[in-house]
Amino acid sequence: MNKELETIIKKYSMESHKKLNNYLIEKSKDSLIAALMDLLTMYINDKNSSTLREFLTVVVAGYKHRESKIGYNGFKQSVFAPGRTLQCEAKPKNINTNDKKIKKLNGGGNFTDYTFGRLKKDKKEKGLNMLISGFIDGKLIYIIEFPFNSAVFVQHLKRQLLKRFKEGGDKKGEFLRSASFHYQHFIEIKKLKIAYLVDKKELEKHSKYIVKPFFVFLMKKYAK
Repeated sequence: MNKELETIIKKYSMESHKKLNNYLIEKSKDSLIAALMDLLTMYINDKNSSTLREFLTVVVAGYKHRESKIGYNGFKQSVFAPGRTLQCEAKPKNINTNDKKIKKLNGGGNFTDYTFGRLKKDKKEKGLNMLISGFIDGKLIYIIEFPFNSAVFVQHLKRQLLKRFKEGGDKKGEFLRSASFHYQHFIEIKKLKIAYLVDKKELEKHSKYIVKPFFVFLMKKYAK
């Protein structure tokens, strides 16, 4: 993905449309064509509609996005341990306010086709962080980051696996179709940090699209 498209995506999701419009007017025709071609290529080659939201979540949190579907969604070098690479797994959720039945953001996400083997692999990956993000009509509201290998989070995933595989182990060709989670499964994690949050006024404006306990949790950042 070229840098021009990266900037446009950030401005679209994080700034007003007026600011984006002013930015685009100043760009050259060739620059805009290159960005559009890159965007079209991304959509034509990938049916996953959350690709841009995943990309934005990863780069805003300070990681480099990995375009390959193999491996984790992003990576960066550790500031505290030179030479060590940190991985991230992004779980973006978008709320469309034009839907007939609107679901609210609750810090939720899920792992598809999950297994004990995958859980073991994820636990062994040192420096693997979760990036939980929420969007409303394509606008980025929050990004929450915490270590995957946090006891309360891992235990929640394990309980779902045990419910699916009562023998306590994987079965060939079988999966837990969706290992889901929401804010209650990570807000008490000590190493949790809010990597991004819209300003207080904007957050309050969208409060009706966020479940109340989770909204209260997010608002605490502005109480400090």
